[in-house]
Amino acid sequence: MARGQATTLFRIYRSKNNVSRVGALSTNQCFHSVGRCDRWVLEKNQFGLTFDGRKREFSANLIDTVRFHLPSGNTRFIEFNARPFCSSVGNEGLVNNGAATKPKVEDVEQESGVNFVQGGEEDKVEVLDDDFDGSVISDSTMVESVHKNSNAVDSNQSARFLHLSTRDPVEVFGELRSTEKGAKINRSDFEVLREVFRFFSNSGWAANQALAVYIGKSFFPTAAGKFCSYFIKKCPDDVAQYLVWLGPSDDAVKFLFPIFVEFCIEEFPDEIKRFRAMIESADLTKPHTWFPFARVMKRKIIYHCGPTNSGKTYNALQRFMEAKKGIYCSPLRLLAMEVFDKVNALGVYCSLLTGQEKKLVPFSNHIACTVEMVSTDEMYDVAVIDEIQMMSDPCRGYAWTRALLGLMADEIHLCGDPSVLDVVRKICSETGDELHEQHYERFKPLVVEAKTLLGDLRNVRCGDCVVAFSRREIFEVKMAIEKHTNHRCCVIYGALPPETRRQQANLFNDQDNEFDVLVASDAVGMGLNLNIRRVVFYSLSKYNGDKIIPVPGSQVKQIAGRAGRRGSIYPDGLTTTLNLDDLDYLIECMKQPFEVVKKVGLFPFFEQVELFAGQLSNYTFCQLLEKFGENCRLDGSYFLCRHDHIKKVANMLEKVQGLSLEDRFNFCFAPVNIRDPKAMYHLLRFASSYSKNAPVSIAMGMPKGSAKNDAELLDLETKHQVLSMYLWLSHQFKEEVFPYAKKAEAMATDIAELLGQSLTNANWKPESRQAGKPKPHQQREDGYDRPRSLIKSYENRKRQEKTSLPQRTEKIPA
Repeated sequence: MARGQATTLFRIYRSKNNVSRVGALSTNQCFHSVGRCDRWVLEKNQFGLTFDGRKREFSANLIDTVRFHLPSGNTRFIEFNARPFCSSVGNEGLVNNGAATKPKVEDVEQESGVNFVQGGEEDKVEVLDDDFDGSVISDSTMVESVHKNSNAVDSNQSARFLHLSTRDPVEVFGELRSTEKGAKINRSDFEVLREVFRFFSNSGWAANQALAVYIGKSFFPTAAGKFCSYFIKKCPDDVAQYLVWLGPSDDAVKFLFPIFVEFCIEEFPDEIKRFRAMIESADLTKPHTWFPFARVMKRKIIYHCGPTNSGKTYNALQRFMEAKKGIYCSPLRLLAMEVFDKVNALGVYCSLLTGQEKKLVPFSNHIACTVEMVSTDEMYDVAVIDEIQMMSDPCRGYAWTRALLGLMADEIHLCGDPSVLDVVRKICSETGDELHEQHYERFKPLVVEAKTLLGDLRNVRCGDCVVAFSRREIFEVKMAIEKHTNHRCCVIYGALPPETRRQQANLFNDQDNEFDVLVASDAVGMGLNLNIRRVVFYSLSKYNGDKIIPVPGSQVKQIAGRAGRRGSIYPDGLTTTLNLDDLDYLIECMKQPFEVVKKVGLFPFFEQVELFAGQLSNYTFCQLLEKFGENCRLDGSYFLCRHDHIKKVANMLEKVQGLSLEDRFNFCFAPVNIRDPKAMYHLLRFASSYSKNAPVSIAMGMPKGSAKNDAELLDLETKHQVLSMYLWLSHQFKEEVFPYAKKAEAMATDIAELLGQSLTNANWKPESRQAGKPKPHQQREDGYDRPRSLIKSYENRKRQEKTSLPQRTEKIPA
């Protein structure tokens, strides 16, 4: 296909029909393709050579005025002179025009439907599409381009370059390497070659393909720049002409890339070796091979698949207690403690192992532990992994994945909903384990009550559990119910220690006291056996740390399923909402099947991070984690768990000198609320003392009594969290470094008791941990304010926030 120096610029912009409209102007750059000419439109009294072509982005310059000769048979065609002009098209298809604008080649495609050739004194427009005919021309006149031997030139050049397109890239690179100095290139061709190599350097396809030969994306621009200089310096004439003919296009990139690979192998062996070692050290593919001892076993996997209150966990625990040696892996400390108490009460000796506590029962062969604490080095007859669907949790999923892949047990019982069943099947096919599925249904169906509370909390009844999704709302609901009814409320939410949650649950389950309503967060969804008659959703929207979103359907089903319990006084489960607006969403969530999970979580062990760190120097631990996340490789069934909280702690600890990489790794996994400044301060203090080889002290006094306001309650919660963190660290490091573990355990028990007393008497306005945080919901003397459902009114609320932020409230009269 012929190319000329003084050619025509086609100014492209996108039309409504997702095609490009092109106007002919003049330029000194080679124009390489716009696709097939579909339409030419000629406007009266002005030059309007326009046609529809495929979307393309390009830019070019004009140096000379070019005369166009159009057919004289129609008086509307005239001879005209084009002015110097520059046009560039950005990624959004917008055109910036101006005579002095420096061109930027964005993207040019090879398959050309229109060409321009130099014809001595004049440049002519030539249509080269063989399929183009007069039937597609607008009006009744066809625009003709005059150039007599264009097709012959195009065929000759195609034949001339055919052998180059099929040459071995190794042979081409060998020719370049053996050439001391390449052919002389005229200025116009040199400018085209520069555009070609600029296009190559900006090619996302080339950058991605370069990863296969261990040229990282950060190094690719440097390598491409050196390749450009090397190539132009030694380029033979025929190769240069071929590239000029191709222009800055995908075909040029595909021609150059194999030669670029040979150049990189020759010039950058150290960089390739370094990047390859880094990639291999961040290789998280085939995680089932990380546990060779588990792979040599013929394990039997039993998946107890069903909803809440279906007996699946009960059957798995029965097998656990029958075994000579067994381990139960819990999602929560609270549930591990409950199983520990239950199993020992039934006469089976069982020890307790969590991050904060180790209770070793003499002669016990059974362990109840949190899933993060499970050992993959011990042999067991039976293992139970509860809430197996947590494999897909974006932050903690790696712990369940590790337990499933690494446990050395003859039988592994998985308890959970059907969402991860397909992934478990795939994993078992890879590990060679034998999978058995046992499906369960609820003992009694869960019924959605069509009659809501109509926005009035005075309609709550005995055995109700009102679920809210923020600490503030929980206390507002508790105060409103106790003020306007004769009910007393127990409270459960995530920031409470397990001991306090158990105390509140026992208080609610006891029928011989006045506490007959439970107000809870989503923490009630697992870990507690509660006598709930009906679950009432205060709202079905929550703040996810970034914005307010509807509560996911799977979580709604999990929480609603806590209503009704076999063997309790409320065997039938009911659920409804406070507001009528939320009822449709609740029904929709209950009807929809469990979402099928396609990927489960992974996170590297310390040894893998250490191996990766060995490939890099002068990187902080936070930077190491970021680099690992960028370069790690994963199979299609896995994702890398989020570790934002780990990086935030790592950033805080950068100022602490004297910590090894393993020390930093362990401190970053400490159970700390990163949004609590006091807790973060104590973690920093613990790390500083440890780095100086000094005994780490608690340095925190005991409160004098139960909380009398919300600020004191928040302080109690923080103190317990700091003590819990101290206990966790005492189990990760040497005992002499954290010598006050016994004292911390006693203090934590006392504070948990004070928290229970404080919640029983709580009748104050809730506050925030962070000063200055907006407080949208205010307690009032004559009632309370609550937000309406955000399922249907989210957009209205956003519009209101942009103006005067008025409160949308419903008031319950006294």
